[in-house]
Amino acid sequence: MAALIRAAGGVLWRPSGSGPEVCLVHRARYDDWSLPKGKLDAGEHPLAAAVREVWEETGVRAAPQIRLPSTRYQVRAGAPKVVDYWSMRQVSATPFQANSEVDELRWLTPPAAAELASYPHDARLITQFAALPPVTGLVLLIRHAYAGERAEWHAPDVLRPLDETGQRQAAKLAELLALFEPSRLVSASPRRCLQSLAPLAASTDLPVEVESVFDETAQDWSGAAQRLHQLAALGPVTVVCSQGQVIEQVLPLLADGGDFATPKATGWVLPYAGDRLLTPERLA
Repeated sequence: MAALIRAAGGVLWRPSGSGPEVCLVHRARYDDWSLPKGKLDAGEHPLAAAVREVWEETGVRAAPQIRLPSTRYQVRAGAPKVVDYWSMRQVSATPFQANSEVDELRWLTPPAAAELASYPHDARLITQFAALPPVTGLVLLIRHAYAGERAEWHAPDVLRPLDETGQRQAAKLAELLALFEPSRLVSASPRRCLQSLAPLAASTDLPVEVESVFDETAQDWSGAAQRLHQLAALGPVTVVCSQGQVIEQVLPLLADGGDFATPKATGWVLPYAGDRLLTPERLA
């Protein structure tokens, strides 16, 4: 059996006076109109690949918002292929220049883009994107990275730091979170939470605000849930680093059902449309 081919891309959009416009690219090699996408590099996270491919094919720096359904199909050589997609808002753009893969791009209304798209799966994704409520704020709720075992730490627990594994996790997590173009960083009080955001703070030049409502010891689940709503309203993208018990108690207050167990150095993408939380998406 042929090896699975992994790829990623996005429904890239920008605002206009009459609503969102969606970007399609024309590939001269195939003479088709498609959503920007491409294969993952070795060891590359699908989300990073999606952002990179959109940039390489369109010259647009884009930030992911909502994960869309993946597509699966057979390529001409018979190998199975899966493509992961996100809706992605334009952050900035350079003038388009034709390259070896893409010789033209167009910004179109979603109905016009769905009609022009050469493949039914692209048309379906565009239609699904158009049916979503506009995202007004995004909260990335993450659990701190690894900080050794609590039982082996003999000082106050709030002072327990990340160990070497946790420091590596925090650095990798920063690369992933930076793709969302965060505008605010918020942390619970424990040192391990603050340290988990330190690499992201350094790369984005954002301060880390400490809010004890996200501390496990506060036991204020409804207060933490309300604060997430408030941060989403402030928009556009807030990263919140908290603790496992807080996340697992708060998310059921915000979303119906689901398994909200959250390993260290992972988290959730919480997209909001006004004061309404859309479907949470696991971020690993």
